Amino acid sequence: MVVVLIVIGVLLLIGLIYILIRNSMVGARNRVDEAWSGIDVQLKRRHDLVPNLVETVKGYAQHERETFQRVTEARAAAMQAQGPAEASQAEGMLSQALGGLRVVAEQYPELRATENFQQLSRNLSELEDEIQASRRIYNSNVQAYNTQIQIFPNSVVANQGGFTPREFFEIEDAAEREPVAVSFTQPPAAPAQ
Repeated sequence: MVVVLIVIGVLLLIGLIYILIRNSMVGARNRVDEAWSGIDVQLKRRHDLVPNLVETVKGYAQHERETFQRVTEARAAAMQAQGPAEASQAEGMLSQALGGLRVVAEQYPELRATENFQQLSRNLSELEDEIQASRRIYNSNVQAYNTQIQIFPNSVVANQGGFTPREFFEIEDAAEREPVAVSFTQPPAAPAQ
């Protein structure tokens, strides 16, 4: 009889440990999802701000159609992106396109002086800061979750429960990684043949 009670006690202990580990993983996964929703909200606010910024700059720089088109296409791609990896790439392209828009705006001092443009620029800058803060929170939660599902004995429970690692969210911006080439001279004329 004592052996049966010991076996039942061990099985109950194993069951309790399993439940605690699984509940802990569910909580970690939910924190990751919540952090992603925070990023998603900030990205949507950014996407909503972009058309206003483009229209403001358009009023001063009618001949910059290619830049406006790039920003519009990048915004559309960013709005359609699903998940951290796809969103990361699309947001990087949007950041790059917005950088081109800022370069155009720099060429028009009267545009930079308008209150509307200053407010939109300030809002965009604040949103960029909020996106970075949300990204740090999300990536921290992803790191904790991924670690939790990979350590033993949690990995056994994770494999049985379908817990899979999550992707980090990094906005890849080629403009930040490479120096910008600036030239104030005319390009050399093509050689005569």
